[in-house]
Amino acid sequence: MNNPAGPLAGITVVALEQAVSAPMCTRTLADLGARVIKVENPRGGDFARHYDDVVNGMAAHFVWVNRGKESITLDLKHEAGLDVLHRLLAAADVVVSNLAPGSTRKLGITPADLAQRHPDLIAVEIDGYGAGGPLSHKRAYDLLAQAESGACAITGGPDAPAKPGPPMADVCSGLYSAISILSLLVARGRGESRGGAVAVSLFDTMTDLMGYALNYTGRTGVDQEPRGMGSPAVAPYGAYPTADGQTVVLGTTNDREWQRLATEILQRDDLATDPRFTSNSARVEHRDVLDTVLNEWCSRHDLLDIQKAADDAGIGNARFNRPSDVIAHPHLAERDRWRSVDTPNGPIPAILPPPVIDGFEPRMGAIPGLGEHTDAILAGVGLDPEDIADLRTRGAVGPAFER
Repeated sequence: MNNPAGPLAGITVVALEQAVSAPMCTRTLADLGARVIKVENPRGGDFARHYDDVVNGMAAHFVWVNRGKESITLDLKHEAGLDVLHRLLAAADVVVSNLAPGSTRKLGITPADLAQRHPDLIAVEIDGYGAGGPLSHKRAYDLLAQAESGACAITGGPDAPAKPGPPMADVCSGLYSAISILSLLVARGRGESRGGAVAVSLFDTMTDLMGYALNYTGRTGVDQEPRGMGSPAVAPYGAYPTADGQTVVLGTTNDREWQRLATEILQRDDLATDPRFTSNSARVEHRDVLDTVLNEWCSRHDLLDIQKAADDAGIGNARFNRPSDVIAHPHLAERDRWRSVDTPNGPIPAILPPPVIDGFEPRMGAIPGLGEHTDAILAGVGLDPEDIADLRTRGAVGPAFER
């Protein structure tokens, strides 16, 4: 890494965003060094600011996906506010939006509109269901996209469907969007393109993540039942209570691992040669028998002893943790994965983003207060204090930020 400011230093992103999907996209870009200008409604801003107040008076969702950004309040329904937005876009490299269905069309800022007025701009729009289908008009949130895509049907247990805990549709849509932006920036750097329009939908993201399940069902006609902390595809593979009141997660992903589990850990050569268990498909068919064996064996051994035996045998294993356990996880502490992030209400801890890039420390910038950077951003596009005061008087921008 030759640029300690980050690989995206010098890139400006305008974010018309709320909730999680677009904010995750732009937070990823901010962590990599981009300048992200978050445009918020003067009347409360991003609604995720108000989900709760558990993080020094701020919402846990909001502080998670909004570090490293500058906040400006603009009323985009006001002609003067929309004019300011176009000033920002004229100097930007990227715009990302995930507003309510039809909002960008009403404002005249769809990616197609922006291609005419700002041809060098990369315009990304995240929506629920994508264009051209019978659901395209519908509002979509993470849960709705997960339900519609079938993800909830393969999560939980038999007759007990569940939404995967993390907001997979939102997060993965945001990351797909960031990948698309990076690819277009590379193409622009090679002189192959100028701007570009990108559309990412939560539904399309989730149907892509459903790849295994859709392939299996499409070829067999069978809707596999969810297996809780196990998998319908492999066995044994799951969570088992231990003698010391904890839960170990272990299993096998191929026949060689099963042989080692049976002979080296369980000390059951008879299981290793039993025709019911010699192939994965046979083990899946008889998973209840194997789960009974593993439950009985694990219930007689402590977690650390099970994990040592599994490590020695080359069998993957983990401890079932709750969020409170992960906060204190020694693996995070030893690898220095926590950082302090500034906020208007004092510093908070935050986990570093996953990529470890040699020679570059992710920026991990401050969480912005609503409209905190309005005056500075407006000054940066050529407005003087009198112009800014006039916009404020007319209601095109929100009140001046006060800590």
